[in-house]
Amino acid sequence: MNIYGNKVVLRAMEKTDCDLVKSMFNDPEIENLVVGWAFPVSEYAQEQWYIKNYSDQKNFRFVIETEEDGAVGIATLTDIDWKNRNATHGIKLKNGKCRSKGTGTDAVMAIMRYAFDELGLHRLDGSWFEDNIASINMYTKLGWTAEGIRRDYVYKHGAYRNLVIAGVLAEDYYNLIEKKGYWK
Repeated sequence: MNIYGNKVVLRAMEKTDCDLVKSMFNDPEIENLVVGWAFPVSEYAQEQWYIKNYSDQKNFRFVIETEEDGAVGIATLTDIDWKNRNATHGIKLKNGKCRSKGTGTDAVMAIMRYAFDELGLHRLDGSWFEDNIASINMYTKLGWTAEGIRRDYVYKHGAYRNLVIAGVLAEDYYNLIEKKGYWK
């Protein structure tokens, strides 16, 4: 089943998407914006990761596609806790013309709709660096709340960086779509 936004389609990741994912992990500008290890990823390593994670029912990774640009990134729901009905969300867009066009916003809206309406989750967690203005602006306009800061939490480029911990509840999402009429 594909997940539809107003501008994007979120679809299952295929083995042929490994090049897209590898290129994003190997892009220093993108990796500087996200939490996690920053090390070169080979074609072989990316394919092995795909094989290992393909049928994982607690971690979903979707390719973000637009009609205009094709595959432009990935959106995730990971560490799904089916009992407590929560998960962690992340997004990564490749560099280029797909940015600053509402692609990320629509992908997050589509993920929230899927998580809350289809999967019956109650909460999504996320994080961003304090200086990632694009993420701060996008997520806060979509009803996410910064809930705390993990000081000196991530070490990148020879320095520790603070990590903002954030979350959104299903009720926040439903209030947002009612107020903004997003899906109409």
